[in-house]
Amino acid sequence: MSSLRPRGDRGSTLPIYIWLTAILLFAALAFFAFAQAASARNGAQSAADAAALAAAQSSRDELMDGLGKAINDGDDDWFDWLDGQNLADADAQAAGQLAAENDAEVIAGPDATHVAGFPGYRVEVRTLYTVGDTVIPGTETKHATAHATAVIQPRCDFPVDADFKKAVQLTCDGQQFKVDPEDFHPEDLPDASALFSVHLAD
Repeated sequence: MSSLRPRGDRGSTLPIYIWLTAILLFAALAFFAFAQAASARNGAQSAADAAALAAAQSSRDELMDGLGKAINDGDDDWFDWLDGQNLADADAQAAGQLAAENDAEVIAGPDATHVAGFPGYRVEVRTLYTVGDTVIPGTETKHATAHATAVIQPRCDFPVDADFKKAVQLTCDGQQFKVDPEDFHPEDLPDASALFSVHLAD
């Protein structure tokens, strides 16, 4: 003799299915919202990194120009340039351009700073786009922000008793370069990357 399931059981489980489906749907939409926010933050960080590096690289180029001029003019302080001193203000236009290429804008900086004794520049950016429409209210007007710092690190060592006015042998990360102020042309200097590294601060 077979038994029949009461009709009331099937009717009572339907609201539970609907409720669970609604919860799962909301969870999926919330996860998507967090994924969109994370993507925006990553985009902002990439833009900040690029802007900070551009600022530091532009300053390094000016540092190389100053170093070449100091050696050529026979200045006694050209070792200071080699140590990364006498940095000029970073090129805000270069930082802004790299931020724009990453769909962001610079909202602070480039500001001069020091990290572990090395000079650098800090930049803060904001994305030009928003997180977008999600189940979380307010994300449609929310922009992501991020900041980054890039440092300029001298690569070269020289003898402590070196004479500023005579030929000096530089050791730059294992590479040897000779600088002779008495027979020097700015184009004799190696590439800027051989004398100074530019990298993001940890």
